[in-house]
Amino acid sequence: MVCVQKFITGDDEIEALKNSETMPTLLPGAAFFLGMIDPPVRKMINAGLPVALASDFNPGSSPSGNMKFIMSLGTIKLRMLPEEVINATTINGAYAMGISDTHGSIAIGKVANVFITKEIPTYEYIPYAYTSNLIDTLILNGRIIK
Repeated sequence: MVCVQKFITGDDEIEALKNSETMPTLLPGAAFFLGMIDPPVRKMINAGLPVALASDFNPGSSPSGNMKFIMSLGTIKLRMLPEEVINATTINGAYAMGISDTHGSIAIGKVANVFITKEIPTYEYIPYAYTSNLIDTLILNGRIIK
């Protein structure tokens, strides 16, 4: 028998996160896999909090490290806007890991970890096309991988 604790982020927790240096990091893959209540991301964003999305790539709680799926869960299940999901999985995620000075956005002097998509109608298409492989070229550490 599996016992799953369902945590709810309420007003007190949101208030405690305000004016702190903590990046609230949500794990929509774990919530999906374990059948947990989705985090109140809209309430958090409306309160002025930034959020990061992560995979929690873990065989017991979220056996997928597919960040495109995490982006899709962010838009489809959590009702985040595509812009919010892109920020949550890039610069905000880098900030949460303490590496936003070198990762998480495209800028001179930062590590070149980017992907180039196949032709798509708009960037907003990326998180909604949850089963489509949209990557044409993958660049990691400035080197073309695919």
